[in-house]
Amino acid sequence: MTDAGADLDLIVAAALEAGQLAVRMRDEGLSVEIKPDKTQVTNADLATDALLTRRLRTARPDYGWLSEETADNAERLSNRRLFVVDPIDGTRAFIRDRPWWGVSIAVVEDGLPIAGVVFAPDAEEIYTAVAGQGAFLNGEPIRASDCDLVHGCGMIGDQRMFEHPAWPEPWPAMRIEARNSTAYRMCLVAAGTFDAAIAIVAKSDWDLAAADLIAREAGAYCGDHLGKPFAYNRANPSQPSLVCAAPRLAPLILNRVGHIALRN
Repeated sequence: MTDAGADLDLIVAAALEAGQLAVRMRDEGLSVEIKPDKTQVTNADLATDALLTRRLRTARPDYGWLSEETADNAERLSNRRLFVVDPIDGTRAFIRDRPWWGVSIAVVEDGLPIAGVVFAPDAEEIYTAVAGQGAFLNGEPIRASDCDLVHGCGMIGDQRMFEHPAWPEPWPAMRIEARNSTAYRMCLVAAGTFDAAIAIVAKSDWDLAAADLIAREAGAYCGDHLGKPFAYNRANPSQPSLVCAAPRLAPLILNRVGHIALRN
């Protein structure tokens, strides 16, 4: 089977091409539609998905395929390896010319990502990882922060969630900011730009897989709010929640959110 490093080279090249196509189409003027789940999709989302499908599936015809913009096919469940793709993660930011979007591609083997790239064209940032080989930003090694206090930490999440009166213990003062792309949020934690990212809502595999590997290779915790790691390429390509945090901060956050029972 192909070496994971060769797979990384393939998906990085594809992500760069897809990101450049998306920027060019935005410059020319986007058409925007609303999907059945009430989220926005542009002609650039669909064009980049088609480009990635051609490039990646032609190069690795024996790999399965899971993408936000492609109808799911249960045949992927029989593939030991598959591509997990979000052609434009953070479409709202993309439409509004904000830099918090990216092309996210992972190669998943036996349920775990082994190669991943998140390319944020407007930020000129390329995050990459191969399992067991560390995480990188524009070719330079990155590490999650050594933050060990919730108070004052850099947190990416919904300000309203942290201010909700139902928390058994109120959250302390934190530097809270929002970023549209889930994958980009996780990469910012991997690079130590922020200390944690939390979303107590379901996230799709394509939102997570590439950045999950990047964050863990950078030393961060990445999993759900109950402390369970993610497993991919299951019948339902979704995870219950997201906690991505610096290693010393993660247990403190999990202690605060682990009581939450989510509806199926």
